[in-house]
Amino acid sequence: MIDGLAPQIAVVIPCFKVRDFVLDVIGGIGTEVQRIYVVDDACPQGTGVWVQSQCLDARVVVICHAQNQGVGGAVLTGYAAAIADGMEVIVKMDGDGQMDPTLLADLVAPILEDDADYTKGNRFFDLDGVDAMPGLRLLGNAALSFMTKLSSGYWDIFDPTNGYTAIHRDVVQRLPFEKISRSYFFETDMLFRLNTLRAVVIDVAMPARYGEEVSNLRIPSILGEFLHKNVRNFLKRIFYNYYLRDMSVASIELPVGLLLLAFGVTFGAYHWINSMTRGQWTPVGTVMLAAMPILVGLQFVLAFVASDIASVPRRVRHRRSANRQRGRES
Repeated sequence: MIDGLAPQIAVVIPCFKVRDFVLDVIGGIGTEVQRIYVVDDACPQGTGVWVQSQCLDARVVVICHAQNQGVGGAVLTGYAAAIADGMEVIVKMDGDGQMDPTLLADLVAPILEDDADYTKGNRFFDLDGVDAMPGLRLLGNAALSFMTKLSSGYWDIFDPTNGYTAIHRDVVQRLPFEKISRSYFFETDMLFRLNTLRAVVIDVAMPARYGEEVSNLRIPSILGEFLHKNVRNFLKRIFYNYYLRDMSVASIELPVGLLLLAFGVTFGAYHWINSMTRGQWTPVGTVMLAAMPILVGLQFVLAFVASDIASVPRRVRHRRSANRQRGRES
């Protein structure tokens, strides 16, 4: 509770093949949560019906999809239901037991304190806890994290596939639901969409937690898809932020730097191959003419990256402070 006003907190649990774990997840959610939306994404185990028959928690609302829409579709359905019920902060928690319900307060606190619009878990803060993560998953997550930094513009976050998140209602209402990816790319695509809104995103430390559950996510099988979609989002973000909405020195640094790099590499490669074919040394002047554009172009690109890092959103978009003030006046 802040300033005498109790925040309305909801939890969305997308369910697909998690029947054996979901009741324990629900049972671990604390009393600070007012609604729990269990979204059965056409689960072959009938998780939604199982919860309705076995769970006595009055906070639970079960929503069933007739067709599978992917984890993103299930979460967006939960978001829409929470907004309709007047919830203020919406937490997304998986039903497989990998996310500790006791950490929910840590995710919600930065939003309630006006420090963030969206928070997400990061399992890499505690180096000792990282040992519990399978090696292949660790390497895959590192690769996905770097791609996500480029595509989303949030250079200060990590662990992009971590689905333990919280978001403020005001930000959810601005999201283009029809454009957000429904697949496992959902969390990464959310970050791209949040950047277009200039929302503040922060990581919250959480331990890696693995039990008997079997994750439906296979990082090696999705790296290709993630690479393609991250490149697409990167190009969109650069166009939106540096040419459509605004222009700055960085808008010039990137194309000039890339052109110089391309010229230097192409010119140098051509003359190097030509000299190799003739069995002659490449003239010093030709080498310098190739090297200088590469060096200068690299400096321009690095300057752009520095500007991009400095432009990470820092001012929250939601209006909790204003809502608190109205609440006190009423």
